[in-house]
Amino acid sequence: MAIAEPRSPSDGRVWGLFKLPFRHSGSTQTLSSSSSHHIPHQHNQSNQQVQGSTPHPPNSSVSSVARSFLPAKRRLRLDPSNKLYFPYEPGKQVKSAIRIKNTSKSHVAFKFQTTAPKSCFMRPPGAILSPGESLIATVFKFVEHPENNEKQMDPKSKLKFKIMTLKVKGPMDYVPELFDEQKDQVTVEQILRVVFLDVEHPNPNSLKALDKLKRQLAEAEAELEARKKPLEDTGPKIIGEGLVIDEWKERRERYLARQQIEGVDSL
Repeated sequence: MAIAEPRSPSDGRVWGLFKLPFRHSGSTQTLSSSSSHHIPHQHNQSNQQVQGSTPHPPNSSVSSVARSFLPAKRRLRLDPSNKLYFPYEPGKQVKSAIRIKNTSKSHVAFKFQTTAPKSCFMRPPGAILSPGESLIATVFKFVEHPENNEKQMDPKSKLKFKIMTLKVKGPMDYVPELFDEQKDQVTVEQILRVVFLDVEHPNPNSLKALDKLKRQLAEAEAELEARKKPLEDTGPKIIGEGLVIDEWKERRERYLARQQIEGVDSL
């Protein structure tokens, strides 16, 4: 009588790691058993089981494991792509800028996180972008004086920013609580490293980065003013050829006329 050798539990796990996303779990275990014992009869039965079985969709746990090995699809395009440039001016509040564009086919919410929340803030701190929409976010940072009055611009700065994204159903008002309510769906889009630029003795690369930063900051201010303009446009309406209707004045005149009529009636 042949004694079957004990099968190591790790064999099934290793095989399942690579084959589970593509085969049913039951069929995979049969194939693993037949290949380990080299018994033709069992091998034929396992082949018949695989060929005759009806394909089933993988269960939720297998799908989640498979998705975890795949790189997350990016929803935003960033410019700069992985850095934030700040002019190095100790004792001053300096600004950086980054263009954020939604390249997906759905509405996307994003928000900033930073390792230095006490000395940094973002405008806007988060927003919802429709497909193809873009904006320039401005990041403010207070640069502290270096110790011993020595100029320090560490190229490997510990200050970092993280941009997180969340797919939303449609246009809505942005609230930070969106990311707390749907934690499982939040994706880390990019981690941005901070780079300080020497404004006193810039090299060619620093000059190029500073010029681009100035252009983006100017565009950010222009976009901000454009968003404010419709809210501020509350002046009198012009109808026809120069006819100006002051709604407040018209309501006041109607009110005074009504008061006079009521006063005459009371007499």
